[in-house]
Amino acid sequence: MAGHSKWANIKHRKAAQDKKRGKIFTRLIREIMTAARHGGGDIASNPGLRLAVDGARAENMPKDTIERAIKRGTGEIEGADYVEVVYEGYGPGNVAMMVKCLTDNKTRTVANVRAAFGKNGGRFGEAVAWMFDQKGIILYPSSIGAEDDVMEAAIEAGADDVIVEAEGYEVHTAIEDFATVRDALEAKFGKAEEADLGFIAKNETPITDEEKATTLMKLVNALEDDDDVQSVTTNADFDDAVMQAMAS
Repeated sequence: MAGHSKWANIKHRKAAQDKKRGKIFTRLIREIMTAARHGGGDIASNPGLRLAVDGARAENMPKDTIERAIKRGTGEIEGADYVEVVYEGYGPGNVAMMVKCLTDNKTRTVANVRAAFGKNGGRFGEAVAWMFDQKGIILYPSSIGAEDDVMEAAIEAGADDVIVEAEGYEVHTAIEDFATVRDALEAKFGKAEEADLGFIAKNETPITDEEKATTLMKLVNALEDDDDVQSVTTNADFDDAVMQAMAS
């Protein structure tokens, strides 16, 4: 049970950017509406809705805002109809990319995503989904406990894998086991730093050239700046020296 993860860095950067731009409520409201539309407005029987509402509560979204978003999703009150779409392509250095969006206008969204790829050295629309697995992903800081204890708890809860890094633990689950594993770990260790469904790269593409790394990050940032984009996942494995050079 080992490996190297880029998901945590991408997710944390995305969250920080959303907060800085003041757009996180818009993103979370879309998630709630979409989950309610697909699975109904009962949090207890709709795991996707519970996940979205938990995220909203973690950001101190008012209760009435959450309730209105649920009612918009179920059609009890009028609101935009958001659908989830996932776009694929390659970034600089032949890095595979998965771009998950929630949109009420697919024509607008695909045009924006295509433009971001085109302006930043990417190739939009090439199939790369086969290079990723869809998983439940749960993040905890290293302070929650010893490696053996965390691994034992995760395995007993039904997790597929645990990635151990200096800053913490990343637990992977099958999609259908996500809620069960998350709840078991939260009962033992408290609320996770992050808990979401996402893509995990089966194999990583090394990035050892600073210019390609810089261009790739420009593409990622351009995509994440779009209101319709919920997450960007890549299979890039940045060389440590390149990361240090980019940070300097």
